[in-house]
Amino acid sequence: MAGAAEAAVAALEEVGSAGQFEELLRLKAKSLLVVHFWAPWAPQCAQMNEVMTELAKEHPQVSFVKLEAEGVPEVSEKYEISSVPTFLFFKNSQKIDRLDGAHAPELTKKVQRHASSGSFPPSANEHLKEDLNLRLKKLTHAAPCMLFMKGTPQEPRCGFSKQMVEILHKHNIQFSSFDIFSDEEVRQGLKAYSNWPTYPQLYVSGELIGGLDIIKELEASEELDTICPKAPKLEERLKVLTNKASVMLFMKGNKQEAKCGFSKQILEILNSTGVEYETFDILEDEEVRQGLKAYSNWPTYPQLYVKGELVGGLDIVKELKENGELLPILRGEN
Repeated sequence: MAGAAEAAVAALEEVGSAGQFEELLRLKAKSLLVVHFWAPWAPQCAQMNEVMTELAKEHPQVSFVKLEAEGVPEVSEKYEISSVPTFLFFKNSQKIDRLDGAHAPELTKKVQRHASSGSFPPSANEHLKEDLNLRLKKLTHAAPCMLFMKGTPQEPRCGFSKQMVEILHKHNIQFSSFDIFSDEEVRQGLKAYSNWPTYPQLYVSGELIGGLDIIKELEASEELDTICPKAPKLEERLKVLTNKASVMLFMKGNKQEAKCGFSKQILEILNSTGVEYETFDILEDEEVRQGLKAYSNWPTYPQLYVKGELVGGLDIVKELKENGELLPILRGEN
């Protein structure tokens, strides 16, 4: 069985040089060509070669080949291959799509989509370009500060993106991000839209500020802080949170499910009053959990606030209930 599988995998044509790759693009110009950039040391690549072999059986009109990324570096560099496995899709000798990572269902979907779609007439291309520009405009305006990067702020997938995220965090700049690996159309389209050929790219109010080198220059000249919006300081955030509703309870868990006995008891008391209130789960945000203790000078949870003012914890709330003072306080009468 293993021998049969190996023979099937071996049936995938291997591209061994840049010249052979260019020739292949020319020969397969009329059909869909799928190229797997792989490495012999990566087990996930072997698995994806098997997936490609199965897809080749299902789509005989599509050409599937593999290219050892480190063995043909000039091609890998040209197409910015930074990790394996990566799949590129070509039609009419032009790259039309890309997939990074060992995602068999996504690879299958992309092959099916591109295999069934013919070449677009010029008028349709113009229409698509117009739609893409509209989409890019929306994306660049999606937040006051937008970073288009490889990967996410939590997991950058290239050194330049990692450095950019570190600079923005260091300066407490509030930003949203878009992973260009997740969308090949955006990845290629934004280069033309902004006339900027590389990533990461930083936008403020929809306007391109630049890439890593420009951001480093702005940091050195102390202009970065004046250009980019700042994340709210913790104290400001806590003030907003404690005033989010007239009655705010900071607890372990939420209204539906308390995650400690004290929080459960205070929920029961509040529910018995019939007064509307909101909750915040401190287990989901360590910054708020620690910061609120200092902000309110109250070391434990739960904490109950009315109109932004601390009422107290469970013992205080129990005492107020017994004295008949809780309801007037919750209603803002005291």
